[in-house]
This record gives sequence, structure tokens and C-alpha cells, in this order.
Amino acid sequence: MLAAVMHTAFFLLLGASVARFLLRHPGSPKTPWIIALSAVLALLYVLGPALGAAPTLRRLIWLGLVVSTWVVLVVLAPSFAWCAVPLFYTALRTLPPRAAIVLVALLTVFVVAAQLKLSHGFDPNLLLAPPAIAALATAVFVHMERQAQAQRALIDDLIRTRRELAATERREGTLAERQRLSMEIHDTLAQHLSSQQMLLQAADRVWDGDPATARAHVRTATGIAARGLAEARRLVHDLAPPELAGGAGLADALRALDAGPDIDVRFHLEGTPAPLPDRVQSALLRVAQGALANVREHAHARTAALTLSFLGDQVVLDVADDGHGFTEPRTPRSDDRGHGLPAMRARVGQLGGTLTIESTAGEGTVLSAAIPLEHRP
Repeated sequence: MLAAVMHTAFFLLLGASVARFLLRHPGSPKTPWIIALSAVLALLYVLGPALGAAPTLRRLIWLGLVVSTWVVLVVLAPSFAWCAVPLFYTALRTLPPRAAIVLVALLTVFVVAAQLKLSHGFDPNLLLAPPAIAALATAVFVHMERQAQAQRALIDDLIRTRRELAATERREGTLAERQRLSMEIHDTLAQHLSSQQMLLQAADRVWDGDPATARAHVRTATGIAARGLAEARRLVHDLAPPELAGGAGLADALRALDAGPDIDVRFHLEGTPAPLPDRVQSALLRVAQGALANVREHAHARTAALTLSFLGDQVVLDVADDGHGFTEPRTPRSDDRGHGLPAMRARVGQLGGTLTIESTAGEGTVLSAAIPLEHRP
């Protein structure tokens, strides 16, 4: 915007100076030279923007030609002196600050000399006004340039901060994804492998005395292995539980769960079912699988009950067993079996929900996962 104003002012001042000379000095022998030099100065000034604002050698040569042409014009016709004001701006844009100030001072001297030559007597305004205008123009330009540099530095800082923030978010996303994958693997593949190990160990113990039971354990282990393979393939593709693939609902997936051949698992549905986001369905299914794995491995229970309750503003999954229970909350251990409850709590917490556990030694355990739902008018 400032550049356009200065360019317009230069050509207006140049045209006014030519008109003034022609009106004041009709038929002067200097007229051809004045017109020719004015045309050269206008042409040189037009070529300036094509050379850029950086102080390159071509730009410096161009500035020297412009100033030299203007000086010759001022010598021939002092009325061209006021064309120096736009040249101040050009010098300040092209040269380093100290060199630009020196050139502005020299141009100001020529302006003062030209104005004194035009006057018929000594006028203090002609001596003081040009330096004041030059100083004001220089101060305004330097201040604006400093503000522009500060803004550029601020923009650079913002861009750098944004890049650092993006990198931090990517790292956090990577860590969150790793944690999510570890929970997925623990709640699926690890639990399936653990079940297979227990069934195969049970089959090995009764292989000679009760072949039929042993073969039943092997068949069950084979089925679990097939589900584990499906889980692994699903993890590779989109990490969605295979029980929920093909449009199957959460209730159907929970109803199909089991905790092994010695535990009777029952499912109850309460409230009016409502559509649930995929993440909520996946999280509750994983919690149920992890809870049943704990029942199978730790509780020594005979029955387990899964209850899915739709309470309007939240959905709640309760997993209750009639096992031994415990008196203190379990804390994570260094082995894979200690990862279950923290993984469930983290999974539910990621959705803004809560996981609570109530247990008394000898009276069983109730695990409850509650996840809030978005309000629907």
C-alpha cells in the first residue's frame, strides 16, 4: 500500500514539475533536455519494481542512475527538487540504514539548494522545511520497518511454535496409539492365549483318564484359537472387535461371550437400547472380555452375570461374579496379568467414563463401567 502511494506521488510530482517548467519557461532552450530527462527518469522509475527490493548490484546501479538523472534535472530546473520525497522512500528501501540516511541527507541538500535558488530572498522555511520533511519521512519509515521486522519475527515464532506443537501432538498421538494397541492386544490376543494355555493344560492332565473331556478341552481351545486369529486379522485391518463386525450389536456380542467351560455366563439387558458410537461399543466389549478373563483366572467363580443398562444419559456395563472376591484393589504387577484393570480404567477414561470395583472377600466382585452419552433432544 505504501509503495503504491509513493509511486503515485512520484509521477504526480514529476508531471507537476514538467508542467511548471513549461509554463514558467516557454520556448526555453532547456526544454528538450528537460522533457528527455523527465522521460528517462520516469522510465527508470518504472523499471525499479521489476528489480526487487533487495540491495543487489543491479538494484544499486538502478538507484544510482535514478538519483543521477534527478540531480541533473534539479540543476537544470530547481522545481524538480520535490521529486526527492519519493526518492527518500526508494533509498530507504534499497540501501542499508546508514547508507540510506547518508543518501537522504545528500538529496535534502540538493532540495534546499534548489529551493533557495528559486526564492528571491532568504527564507528560513526553505532552509528548515526540507530537512524536517526528510527527517520525518526517515523516522516514519524506520519505525514502520522495525514494526514489520517485529511482526515477521512474531510470525516466525508462531510458525515455529505451531510446528513444535504439531510435533508434540504427533508424539502424544503415537504414545496414545501405542497404549491403545497394548490394551487391544491384552484384552484379545493375550486373553485368548491364556485361555488356550489353561485348556490345553487341563486336557493334558485328563488325557489318559478321561479322553472325552480332554478332546472337549482341545476343541474349545481350537475355537478360541480361531477367534484369536480373527482378532489378529482385525487388529491388522482396523482394530475393531470382530464380534461387532457386520453390523452386530453390542448386546449380541456380550450375549455370545463365555468365560470357559466351568463358568456359567448370563447376560441381561436393561432399559431401551440406543445406538452407541463404535468406540463406546468397542470399549465396553473389551471391558467385558477383560473382566471375564479375570473371573476365569482369579475369581474361582461358578457364575458370572453381564448387565448392560441404558440410562438415558449414560450406558453402564456391570460384570458380577460369585467368586472369592478380594479385600483390596489389585495393583498392576510386572507380568501381563496385572495389566487388566488399569487397561480397562484407561479405556473407559478415554471416553469420559468411570470404572468402579466393589468386592468383598468370599462374596464375589462387581465391576461397573459407566460411559456418558451425548445428549439427544
